[in-house]
Amino acid sequence: MRAIKRFQRGGFTLVELMIVVAIIGVLAALAIYGVRRYLQGAKTSEARNNVGAMTRGGVAAYERETAASQALVEGGTSDGAQNAVCASAPALVPANITSIAGKKYQPVTGGSADYQAGSTTVGWKCLRFDNTSPQYFGYGYASSAATPAAPTFPTITGFPSNPTVGFRAVGIGDLDGDAVYSAFVQLAEVNTTTSAIKTATQLNVIDEFE
Repeated sequence: MRAIKRFQRGGFTLVELMIVVAIIGVLAALAIYGVRRYLQGAKTSEARNNVGAMTRGGVAAYERETAASQALVEGGTSDGAQNAVCASAPALVPANITSIAGKKYQPVTGGSADYQAGSTTVGWKCLRFDNTSPQYFGYGYASSAATPAAPTFPTITGFPSNPTVGFRAVGIGDLDGDAVYSAFVQLAEVNTTTSAIKTATQLNVIDEFE
């Protein structure tokens, strides 16, 4: 009977090992990139949610009819009810946007600072918007109402201007602390003919992960 020789490989070649290492490196890089984007997306969801809440508050405030309190003479008639956008919140929260570059800010929850500022027709109280949690982004609200003056936003390429009659709800941040800002802006505009208010089709996002 002839003996059958059996051959066994001693192991992997250098080329095979290099290919395996290269594949592992690519997969690791993709995993790191994916995790980084996931974490950044979790942070930017804060801005999306808050800007959305501010917008809904602004629309609801406009749709609420307001009427002056008047003491009428007998047989007299009152002024008609009106719809008006909330006047601007004159300051961003926080006022110094650069102070939260790569950091979080804890809003003041008492007194008349931050989101406690304003009135039933002005700023945050008119929007009925508040935030008591630490925030990565700074927030601002600017309307076409003449007073008070709208807040000053940082210079950002592509930042949309305010509607002639309407408002902007804005979130601005610098997550990586490189002095380049990301912005989330929602516009709402009033049709002066029909008095209807409408929002932009989607959120305007500028440099989302900056």
